[in-house]
Amino acid sequence: MKEFWNSAITEKSFDILLGLKKLPFEFVVIGGWAAYLWTKAHKSKDIDILLKNFEDMKYLRENYSLKKNDNLKKYEIKIEEIDIDIYVPFYSRLALPVEECIRHTARIEGIEVVSPEVLLILKQGAEIDRKDSVKGAKDRLDVMSLLVYSPVDFRKYFALLKSNKLESYFQRLKEIISSFKEIEYMGLNPRQFKLKKQEMLEHLKKCA
Repeated sequence: MKEFWNSAITEKSFDILLGLKKLPFEFVVIGGWAAYLWTKAHKSKDIDILLKNFEDMKYLRENYSLKKNDNLKKYEIKIEEIDIDIYVPFYSRLALPVEECIRHTARIEGIEVVSPEVLLILKQGAEIDRKDSVKGAKDRLDVMSLLVYSPVDFRKYFALLKSNKLESYFQRLKEIISSFKEIEYMGLNPRQFKLKKQEMLEHLKKCA
């Protein structure tokens, strides 16, 4: 399977993520690393986390050069060349509220990550914001990897869309599936990929 990012940078990023796990603050992983932990398909370059307790900001301020990004409603840390984006309850704006995301989690390899259904929606939100960029292409790849390699429950996914008034994401997901052509990143041959696409679209049709 072809990798999206350079392996040297992704290995360094993952080492930093594992290091964060040992520190005295609680977080939930979202973004590309959460997609990797669910799918084992494509590693990430940046690290995106949800802070579970706002009180832990004190630890981060005291130990890192923490920056507040008011435009994007997040906090940022840089460790070497790795960017760490930190989203907090009742401040950050994601496709789903942070406080709702942290209610839907699981542990994989000792790391707390959001559920596949929540992650799919967060990835779609990111893709909508930057769909014409390189990161938007990676978002679409992560969306497809989640659909193929993780246990997405489409009924839960659709229920979350409905309760958060994001029904338009449903149509966009069908468009991503139908138009996706980067088969070399999926670890499937053309026939396998075609069958997977048909299967996904059938599942979505049943949930609508």
